[in-house]
Amino acid sequence: MAEVVNLRTVKKQAARKAARSLADANAAKHGRTKSERDLEKARATKATRELDAHKRETE
Repeated sequence: MAEVVNLRTVKKQAARKAARSLADANAAKHGRTKSERDLEKARATKATRELDAHKRETE
């Protein structure tokens, strides 16, 4: 005898799987971890600070 399955549950599982694969693809394409964002922000502020340190005051 075959196993009885609830088609509604199978459809929901398939939809979840498709949504999860799409989310994983988007995360791989666009996403960065919080530590990567923080590192980039820290590097940008350091570069700005170092550039401002070399400016001359002309008053």
